[in-house]
Amino acid sequence: FRNAFDEFDPEKIALYDSDKVNTLLQNSGIIRNRLKIQATINNARRYKEIVEEQGSFSDYIWSFVDGSPILNKWQYMQEVPATSGISDRMSKDLKKKGFKFVGSTICYAFMQAAGLVNDHTTDCFRYNQP
Repeated sequence: FRNAFDEFDPEKIALYDSDKVNTLLQNSGIIRNRLKIQATINNARRYKEIVEEQGSFSDYIWSFVDGSPILNKWQYMQEVPATSGISDRMSKDLKKKGFKFVGSTICYAFMQAAGLVNDHTTDCFRYNQP
């Protein structure tokens, strides 16, 4: 994916045209779904708009958690949710801004990956690490 999408550079992806979409549709190393490829291009363009409006995408995203990570206290993996009220709001706002394929579950997974929420169980060695 990284190679196919120019190292995930939004400046480059935002400039993709129909020829690039067709090339990507022939790339067996990625999910070859036209709607998802087009959404990636669209989302790169929307990303750039947020950067222009907000100063940075990071500031925008972190505003959903008031700039501080949420530290949950789960004891068991079964307790970890797939969505939250915050991921619901994030998804809704991103969709309002024109993003595609940004449902609440995707947003919550992003929040976990980016450190906006810590869902390590309390017995995990990573739980208390920043």
